[in-house]
Amino acid sequence: MQRTRTTPPGRGAERQGERLMWLTPHRVFYAGLLGATAERTMGGHGVYVSPAGAPPNRIRVGGGAWMTGEFIVVPPHVPHEVESEYPLIFNLLIESESVDPARMPAFLQHCGPVDAPAFVQRVREAHAHLLAASARGIDFEGFDFDAMFFGEALAPRALDPRIRKVAEAINADPAAPMSAEECAASVHLSFSRFLHLFKQETGMAFRAFRAWKRARSLLRYVRQSCTLTDIALDTGYPDSTHFSHSIRQVYGLKPSDIVAGSRRLALHDAAGGFRQ
Repeated sequence: MQRTRTTPPGRGAERQGERLMWLTPHRVFYAGLLGATAERTMGGHGVYVSPAGAPPNRIRVGGGAWMTGEFIVVPPHVPHEVESEYPLIFNLLIESESVDPARMPAFLQHCGPVDAPAFVQRVREAHAHLLAASARGIDFEGFDFDAMFFGEALAPRALDPRIRKVAEAINADPAAPMSAEECAASVHLSFSRFLHLFKQETGMAFRAFRAWKRARSLLRYVRQSCTLTDIALDTGYPDSTHFSHSIRQVYGLKPSDIVAGSRRLALHDAAGGFRQ
């Protein structure tokens, strides 16, 4: 059962105006609705932060006990449920192949609620800054994501050049029908060696990596007027059934609910411009 959401009197319309999403090739910042409570499993490092004045969020990892905190960290591929009583939540996603997990800030090397008030304040201030820029129609191209949220660039992951080439190709076009066999041949590796090296280097199996990138690419379409069937085909799914099943496994929501909840979202996509 979904918990009742609390909205301070007179703040509903204002909160709707605070919704935005910033997409870059390896980062996402989302300020918007959380949706119904359901298990979700993201392919990147996830961060949930409560807006100022909001009650702490609640999280349950892998069906365990509920925990509460204004700042919550979830590593990649960890099934979890998140609840928010407020009509706005901040969520950051960091692509796992883009950062060295051993050199991430200490407060990101956890699973569950973390006490990091300085980072929480930084996220809230970044949201206010981005909101003001968005309201003025300013594109986010000149902004540095890591500097804004973390104060410095996160240490990159050192990938084997062959695996980096494949990962970059998938990132550039997640919908492309690239099989593991084709990718292995393109970098002159045997099929078995490629699969082993890919997982060793990225921390993800090839199939899971490609599935996550396709699901992530849905975020670019949430403000477009095309049908869900068109979105499914454009993001590389064979049909609407596979599309809906895969999206629900990742986000815990139906694609139609994600699109409906994004109607008042200002979308800043590094690859596709600004849509408000």
